[in-house]
Amino acid sequence: MNSFYISDITGSSIQLDADESKHCVKVLRLKKGDLVQIMNGKGSLYKAVILAPDSKKCLLEIVEEEKFQNTRNYHLTIAIAPTKNNERFEWFLEKSTEIGIDKIVPITCQHSERKDIKTDRLEKILISAMKQSGQTFLPELTLMTSFKELVNSTFDGVKLIAHCESGEKRLLKNSILPGENILIFIGPEGDFDPSEIKLALEKGFIPVSLGNSRLRTETAGIVACHTVCLINEK
Repeated sequence: MNSFYISDITGSSIQLDADESKHCVKVLRLKKGDLVQIMNGKGSLYKAVILAPDSKKCLLEIVEEEKFQNTRNYHLTIAIAPTKNNERFEWFLEKSTEIGIDKIVPITCQHSERKDIKTDRLEKILISAMKQSGQTFLPELTLMTSFKELVNSTFDGVKLIAHCESGEKRLLKNSILPGENILIFIGPEGDFDPSEIKLALEKGFIPVSLGNSRLRTETAGIVACHTVCLINEK
């Protein structure tokens, strides 16, 4: 069944936005009476019938609703420096959503090569990945945040920083336990500045390694996400 996304649903009559309407009517060529699936990214899944297949404002009627609980007993936040190449950062967003992540915080660091992001486009990538993978919860994507601001903020859980500098570090898989709330910092392509690492350690962050290889930023993000997921597999 074809899936569409509407964040706020009230009542039984709903309307797709312009992009989703165009995809529904022009690309998929769905017609009046066809049944579709609607996600709100908050755990609810709806079945709806097409009432008016308009390519700009497709009208639907909800005929069934099913609510899901978030089955993860942990909460994963990855703070990551967006890569200079947009496609690589977008790949991270797509794959981390498929694997399972709760919150993504794009950060600016001293060695960052990208200082801004286009959140509208990135949100669409998250929505597409959610629909494709059959997830019912959409990860939260925040605005760009400075390293210093985030490292000084409070967090109820385990705080980790993955970096490539020398020094004592444990493997990520040996640094976390199932069911923990986790915040992981992933640095830019030039890694974190030593002064940033020092500040993070002073703020209670635990230094971790993601393995023997020096990973690209987006690869490191995926390895971190997947490792946390595997540790929490039941």
